[in-house]
Amino acid sequence: MTYSIRDQQARVAALGFSPGAIDGMIGPLTRKATRLALRVRGGRSVADLFHPSGLHRIHLHWTAGAYGVIDLERRAYNELVDQEANVHSGIFRPEAQANYRVGHAASHTLNANTGAIGLALDAMAYAKERPFDAGSAPITPAQLDALCERAAHHAMLYDIPVSRWSILTHAEVQQTLGIRQRNKWDITWLPGMAAPGDPIEVGDRLRAMVRERLQDWQVAA
Repeated sequence: MTYSIRDQQARVAALGFSPGAIDGMIGPLTRKATRLALRVRGGRSVADLFHPSGLHRIHLHWTAGAYGVIDLERRAYNELVDQEANVHSGIFRPEAQANYRVGHAASHTLNANTGAIGLALDAMAYAKERPFDAGSAPITPAQLDALCERAAHHAMLYDIPVSRWSILTHAEVQQTLGIRQRNKWDITWLPGMAAPGDPIEVGDRLRAMVRERLQDWQVAA
């Protein structure tokens, strides 16, 4: 399994070692962060920093569709959560993302699908960012809880840290990973909010929810 410099930077940042800007350029900060991460993880090569599956990020989305999962959505995401918190498998299993190819894995994030699991809320049909309108199928609280539980499940299964560089919303991808997107604003609104918020702040709220699930499981164990 090979990883891009951008993937390497995001991974060491997720593990707690700053490579500087996530820019796809190998420089002294990236080299230093990688050395430190390898020392702590007991690895010898960049590949040793990653899970053997090749999966290393989770991207959180909404479908911008009406309630009711359809085949088009199942093809675009690895898992979807409906408004009643039921989880639906996508056509492609998460493991398919490790060797992403169009038509053989979920194409959920522009130029950022390799190694990234796509989880989506089936919601937000006809939503408008400005002036804000949640549309005809707003996210439900139960749906949001289930999404965070599934993110926690995959984080634990594939050794994905709960960090801004490894579990992030579609709206955060461009700002955090430096991969240009097409004006995506999912997920910048959550139930109870009067209007969309800052992508990173909303992402932090979601990551806190994911962290809570993991902590609850650790206590139960």
